[in-house]
Amino acid sequence: MSQTMDLSAPAKPKLSLTLWAGIFLVGLHVVVGLLTLVWLPYDPNAFTGGRLEGASWLHWTGTDRLGRDLFTQLMIGSRIALQVGVCAVIIGGVIGVTLGTIAAFATRWLDDALAATLDILIAFPTLLIAMLVVAASETASLGSAILALGIALSAIVARLTRILVKRVLVMDYITAARTSGSGWLKIVFVHIIPNIWPTLSVNFALQFGLAVIAEASLSYLGLGAPPPNASWGRMLQEAQATVYNAPLGAIAPGVALVTLAIGVNLLADGLRDVIDPTRQG
Repeated sequence: MSQTMDLSAPAKPKLSLTLWAGIFLVGLHVVVGLLTLVWLPYDPNAFTGGRLEGASWLHWTGTDRLGRDLFTQLMIGSRIALQVGVCAVIIGGVIGVTLGTIAAFATRWLDDALAATLDILIAFPTLLIAMLVVAASETASLGSAILALGIALSAIVARLTRILVKRVLVMDYITAARTSGSGWLKIVFVHIIPNIWPTLSVNFALQFGLAVIAEASLSYLGLGAPPPNASWGRMLQEAQATVYNAPLGAIAPGVALVTLAIGVNLLADGLRDVIDPTRQG
């Protein structure tokens, strides 16, 4: 009697509605940010209308207190937010993954010292650390803000990397690789990084959203991208004095900031569901 064998491949994880919503919101800002490289409705520094005009066909979100088009500034703000988020995550990721891996491979006393240092840094708010780094640079600029945020985020990445690497180091395939004579660099880049990368990618998405909000906070306080950079935080700060006369000047950048932050968090949650099938359903 013949037996039938089920040779069907395992079902692929379904992409959740959360992931698609995150892709849509983040993708919308990416498209707008890339569009600013080739086209803008107006010169961002030109006085193209009256002061504090409302929404119209010529100015979709009105004008600011100087008569500049707010929609043009919003588009540039998308580009700056994406630039800050990507660069800060890259800096924080390189520093954090390096320190976390070193801590996992280090001797016990060095590991404990690094772990204690990371816990102390994480105890401080990210924005506070970024403010201290920007203040130490003496000049507020977009580059100093990105560097400050990258350094501030690196402690969180390093702590997570240390935990993940320690878990991987006790696996049998790591023991087999060491027995076969593989060097530590090969073990790190061939066996460890590929195995911890899915979890790190979810964390990087969360850190991206945190960096965008922190940069807007720095710009609001005058420590971020200086004029004429149209950062959303600086737009909120400038619209504060005229919020009752022209509320759209504060609502528009606030909505842009919230949608990007929500989109990144939805994207991170969706990636977590894809990476961890037990969370599905």
